[in-house]
Amino acid sequence: MTLDQLPPRRRATIVKIDWAVLAPEEAKRLRALGIDEGAHVAIAHRGMFGGRDPIALLVGRMTLALRRSHALAIQVQEA
Repeated sequence: MTLDQLPPRRRATIVKIDWAVLAPEEAKRLRALGIDEGAHVAIAHRGMFGGRDPIALLVGRMTLALRRSHALAIQVQEA
C-alpha cells in the first residue's frame, strides 16, 4: 500500500520509494529527514479542517508534514 493509505497510528516500514516522481530537491529533503527505505513510520493525523493534505508523519520521535503527493510515491508495509 502507499503511505497515504496507511490508517492513522498504525506503524509501518517504508519498503520502496519511487524517487523518479519526486523533484531532486524534494527527494534530497526527504532523505535528510530520514524518509528512506527501511524507516519506521506512522501517520499522526491528516490535514486540517477535514482535508487530507498535508499528512503529519511520525518518523522515530520526530513529526513532520508531508504532502499527499509525496506519500503517493512511498510504498509501506504494516508492522
